[in-house]
Amino acid sequence: MSDKKLSKEQFLQVRPLKSIKTQIIVFALLATIIPSVTMGWLSYIQNREFLNEKIKQELRVATNQVSRELDLWLKDRLYDLRVFSSSYVVLENLEKTLRQGSAHLENVVAHRRLKDYLRSVREKIVDYQELMILDLQAAVVATSSDKLTSVKLPERWLGRAQANKYSVGGAYWDEILQAAVIVIAQPIRTTNERLLGVLVAKLNFETISKILMKYARGEIGELYLITQDGFLLVSSHSLSAEFLETKLLHNTTLKLFSQEGEPHAYLSYHNQPVVGALKRISELGWGVVAEKQRAKAYAQIVRLRNLTLALVIALLFLIGLTAYLLSLSLVRPLNRLTSGAGKVASGDLDVDVPVSSGSEVGYLTEVFNDMVARLRQGREELASINETLRQKNVELHQISITDSLTGLYNRKHLMETLDKEVTRSERYSHPFSLLVIDIDHFKNYNDTYGHLAGDEVLRRLASVFKETIRNSDYAARYGGEEFIIILPEISPEQGVEAAERIRRKVAEQKFEGDGEEIAVRISVGVASYPENGEDAETVMRNADEALYEAKRLGRNQVILANANTKKKKKKKSKAN
Repeated sequence: MSDKKLSKEQFLQVRPLKSIKTQIIVFALLATIIPSVTMGWLSYIQNREFLNEKIKQELRVATNQVSRELDLWLKDRLYDLRVFSSSYVVLENLEKTLRQGSAHLENVVAHRRLKDYLRSVREKIVDYQELMILDLQAAVVATSSDKLTSVKLPERWLGRAQANKYSVGGAYWDEILQAAVIVIAQPIRTTNERLLGVLVAKLNFETISKILMKYARGEIGELYLITQDGFLLVSSHSLSAEFLETKLLHNTTLKLFSQEGEPHAYLSYHNQPVVGALKRISELGWGVVAEKQRAKAYAQIVRLRNLTLALVIALLFLIGLTAYLLSLSLVRPLNRLTSGAGKVASGDLDVDVPVSSGSEVGYLTEVFNDMVARLRQGREELASINETLRQKNVELHQISITDSLTGLYNRKHLMETLDKEVTRSERYSHPFSLLVIDIDHFKNYNDTYGHLAGDEVLRRLASVFKETIRNSDYAARYGGEEFIIILPEISPEQGVEAAERIRRKVAEQKFEGDGEEIAVRISVGVASYPENGEDAETVMRNADEALYEAKRLGRNQVILANANTKKKKKKKSKAN
């Protein structure tokens, strides 16, 4: 404690008029005549805050839920279009229709197959109002509709298609289909990445409308989508061509988007006073708006406010005079102390409250300043310790999942990753391939050139694997001279191609051994999910069996596991 600290004797000599005890007694005597006012005012404040928080929470919950479901809905539709655009039916028949000099009969058959394919997709997924295939001049090649139709393509659709990106257009009322739609254009590319055209989907608002109606319940009066220009797209109420021309006021739209998630009072598109909040839809840039009628939302608080105001006005003069007299010796020092405490509570320890009196408040201020100084010193020490611990934790985590010799992931991390990949592939119905790689005659190499040379081979091969695979692929050292590579989204045939590429790359490497260049060869077993197993253990076992087969057939080759061995179990002794 500093030299300015009051002694016990000085504290007891504080004059009565400066005592907090005396001041509290005087104020309590005056306050006994207005307990109802105090309780009423506190009740009003609490109820107002509670009601505002309740409204805010209701609006946020509704908009967040709708936004999340719409994001998932859009991602599902985009994924469907990517799958459909890369299907064999679309690629083969679109190339035939675009090929110069093709026979008329062949052209007609290709066009009919495209149309039949689009119709079958359209019938299975209710969100598609119409599916179309367009060439690069925006001419319709095939459509799922029987009527003569047209489409409003998104801006810069061709440039985005050339960059292999989808395009999303604005919403409009399709007079031919008699439905509100939005347009998504997905590029169609051949296996050699040649752009043939775009697959265009007109998505209706049927599912979106159901989602909005699902959450427009209870106190929520209406849910609807708007663009950043304020145009309404779809509502939990009725939908028509005129609805798409309806627009919120510019200031209202700007306020909703700029202060996302916060409730605002404004006039709705019905010209009714409401309270609403907005949540953005990240992929589309639209907003979900939830509204409540303002009169119903604040009816209870308005009645309480009027009653409280009447009581406060009646006694305003008496309370004001008393507060003024007490503020000279009590309120202002306490306000400074409270402000300092608030800063400390928010994390700001650069606080030094001035001592303005010799009362208990002054003594408390000195104690407070000393406490803040100690907290400041302690925080600095704690921050230094936490930073050291954080760095150590990062290092320990990296060590726990990494093989120290090769820098690849270790066996423990591999098994966790493989289980996750099986779960992910099962959820999204995606394949993946698994490569089991073993160095041929590695024991002989170690015996001949020494373990240090063998370690150098392992490190070099680990570098080759990392350079050869994609960023999304995964490589790990399984143990000894055996490595595992996981290739997500890769079919069995593609897995064999990747394994061959790795094998050739390894064969190109030269290693030093007793003054001469030595070549190293590998054998690779390939298995795929779900063709070779529906769990991690089965896929790995089949890949391992394929590796044994590669070694049995002479090594330095890639063998794909037989799809018929999906549940087959064998025990074989491991070859070097």
